[in-house]
Amino acid sequence: MRTLSVLGATGSVGASTLDLVRRQPESWRVVALTAHSNAIDLARLAHEFSAEVAVIADEAGLPELREALAGTGIEAAGGPAALIEAAARGADVTVAAIVGCAGLAPTMAAIEQGGIVALANKEALVSAGDVMTAAVARHGATLLPVDSEHNAIFQCLQGNDPAHVRWITLTASGGPFRDWSWEQLCAATPAQAIKHPNWDMGAKISVDSATMFNKGLELIEAHHLFLVGLDKLRIIVHPQSIVHSMVEYRDGSTLAQLGPSDMRVPIASALAWPERMDTPCEPLDLAAIGELTFRLPDEERFPATRLARAAAQEGGGIPAVLNAANEVAVAAFLAGQISFTRIAAQVEHVLNAFVPAPPACLSDVLAVDGEARAKARELMEIA
Repeated sequence: MRTLSVLGATGSVGASTLDLVRRQPESWRVVALTAHSNAIDLARLAHEFSAEVAVIADEAGLPELREALAGTGIEAAGGPAALIEAAARGADVTVAAIVGCAGLAPTMAAIEQGGIVALANKEALVSAGDVMTAAVARHGATLLPVDSEHNAIFQCLQGNDPAHVRWITLTASGGPFRDWSWEQLCAATPAQAIKHPNWDMGAKISVDSATMFNKGLELIEAHHLFLVGLDKLRIIVHPQSIVHSMVEYRDGSTLAQLGPSDMRVPIASALAWPERMDTPCEPLDLAAIGELTFRLPDEERFPATRLARAAAQEGGGIPAVLNAANEVAVAAFLAGQISFTRIAAQVEHVLNAFVPAPPACLSDVLAVDGEARAKARELMEIA
């Protein structure tokens, strides 16, 4: 039996993780479960999995959480500091699935315990890539990617020397708007943006998929995870979301990882590593799928990947600015305050207006994040 903590237990990745754990209860003992504000669901999960502690990030939900867990013996806590303390309890495996930069400090706390961190929070590596990878090395932690694309690359690299890599190709579904004209994109609504054709995801990541910022962030994340050089990373649109990524080697061989559009597959890969485990996912039926198609991304309609590559090339604090500006812009779009096409324009505006010093530690990263958010809101008001 191994110990497990899930940071972001009520989100889509957390729910998929716990679905796998539910099917193998003899293999796992749950240490900590956290959620942003959904106290009732968090309490239900904590009770079901006999967690040691349940933490709600929004302290306003703590009384409700305590009431729901009264008499169970499960500790209830709330607030950002409690999130960090829960992550620092240590577990054999910590699934880091808190959306956005809010997951950065808890993820770092888990890394500092030296166990396995299954990383589903791409923003953490985007904003604090150098700081985080240095912490992984310093504390002897193991960082396993949970994003379907990065997990695919991780699997394709196993047993091979990265020095022999010619290309790493991240696939992108293209999102719900991949075939839309610019005029249609200008009128796109939040309800349309969050309706992904292939994946069942939360609102923020669904919008990121629609703008292609999701792929841009993944490009930066891959730059930190797989040390082959930014010039060897490329993106291709693959609408069926069956080929999750590919690695081409110097001899002309290309290894690809295929699977259903179900996050339980990459999560299972990370949970069981270096072994394998069963999942309830249907076997891949290529004959039924019929065809797999690919095309180059259109950076005129979807400039996010261009902005992300430039940010990665610039390095330092620029990727953190990109991430923070995007989070502010996506929140404004979901609130009906800006148009869909203004998301990327707003991010580019912030990147041009704010160039921070390179962060040397976590507090520096958080400071850059805070300043970038303030600048993004300021520029949005001016516009």
